Amino acid sequence: MFAPMISRKTALLFAAGLTLAGCNLAPKYVRPELSVPAATPTGPAYAPTDAAGAIMPADTSWEVFFTDDRLRRVIRTALENNRDLRVSVANVAQARAQYRVQRADLFPTFAASGSASYAKSPFNNIGGGATGGTGTGTGTGTGTGTGTGTGAGAVTTGSGRTDIYSANVGVSAWEIDLFGRVRNLTQAQQEQYFAAEENRNAAQVSLIAEIATQWLTMAADQDRLKIARDTEKAYGQTVKLTQDRFRIGIASELEVRQASTSYDQARSDIADATTLIAQDQNALNLLAGTTLTADVLPARLEEISPTLENLPANLPSAVLLRRPDIASAEHQLIAANANIGAARAAFFPNISLTAAFGTISLGLSNLFGSGSQNWSVAPSVSQTLFDFGRNKGNLRYAQATRDAAVATYEKSVQTGFREVADALARRGTIGAQLQAQTSLRDNAAGAFRLSELRFRAGIDTFLNTLDSQRSLYTAQQTLLAARLTRDSNSVELFRALGGGVTIAPATADTRRP
Repeated sequence: MFAPMISRKTALLFAAGLTLAGCNLAPKYVRPELSVPAATPTGPAYAPTDAAGAIMPADTSWEVFFTDDRLRRVIRTALENNRDLRVSVANVAQARAQYRVQRADLFPTFAASGSASYAKSPFNNIGGGATGGTGTGTGTGTGTGTGTGTGAGAVTTGSGRTDIYSANVGVSAWEIDLFGRVRNLTQAQQEQYFAAEENRNAAQVSLIAEIATQWLTMAADQDRLKIARDTEKAYGQTVKLTQDRFRIGIASELEVRQASTSYDQARSDIADATTLIAQDQNALNLLAGTTLTADVLPARLEEISPTLENLPANLPSAVLLRRPDIASAEHQLIAANANIGAARAAFFPNISLTAAFGTISLGLSNLFGSGSQNWSVAPSVSQTLFDFGRNKGNLRYAQATRDAAVATYEKSVQTGFREVADALARRGTIGAQLQAQTSLRDNAAGAFRLSELRFRAGIDTFLNTLDSQRSLYTAQQTLLAARLTRDSNSVELFRALGGGVTIAPATADTRRP
């Protein structure tokens, strides 16, 4: 009998709350216009538009975009072990928990309680009555009269014990969200949670790009070491030849010194490249969160093709909205917009409800018996009359926070546009630069070969040979730098366009809290 009554009362409370909670004072959210041109730039620095078959990094998993299996294994290891990414995952979990805490305020909190009290007093049972009495009276016909009377009675006393038992289920100070304060605070916290999730995605994209760039840098340093060793060997032969010519009086000591200078420079470059390779591996180990094995490290840059090549050349600016950092900035903006609604609601009355339903009895056996039910309902309304500008200050703070969030969002869009435009500009010219650098290297190699032959035949001076040798060494290093720029540009375009975010099993999360 008691349970149905509670169910009906509870249903009435919920119905009343849902009926009243229908007002939202937050401004209607409108996404700001993109503060950038409608499409990425065009011009001499940019490749012509060729959308046929082009892939979008945001639509492509990193496991597909990066084609080298060793690099994929390094990335997969980093997604499982990188500590910065673990921090981002923990931040998402914190934001989700805070959202759950805030969302709970939308609903009443039910609490059950039970109590018992025992009392014994000599005054618990008090009784009395008259046992006898006498009286007399007189009167006259004129309407006046007098009379007297006496009486006596006996009072019975005793001692007794009183036991009282009660059980209650109640709601304490549940705010009926008539003006949307709690709902706006809940939405703001939900958007903070979504922003934390997008920040985690942005951290993953940045981590993948950083690993790929560092891996390519290590490959380039391996090539740099090989070039330095080959040059040291060539310079060594030149030094030996010059020394032999000096001993027979054909060459001067100056030529020997000049040849030795170039030889020593190559030896120094070998030591430097060896150091860089070790530092590259240390950096990769830090990013991966563990010590990488030799089988996943790169060998030489020119032997690998690390990424897909068919990337878009000209894009609408709307694709920037898919970048995790821009999505995070928009979630922050929506949260700030909702906080304005909560600040506005503080100007209106606060309506809350406290209610209890239960049973009370003088005996434990009759606690849930017929006629023992009791209930109480206590709605309350409070309205601030004077707060000396506190609510107005909170509203202005919320509005200023929203304005700052708008500027942050627009700056994120502008930054993303600049990064994509820069990457596309480099991509549009890197092909021609590689062709020129390759031709320069080949011509430098031919010039060195011819000058060496002329020197050995006594037709040309040693200085020309030495200059040709140095030019070849520089051309080889410049070509290597251009190749690294080409491959790193693909990685940068992957990052600037939002990357393909696939959540690793160890860091999987859900948007549904």
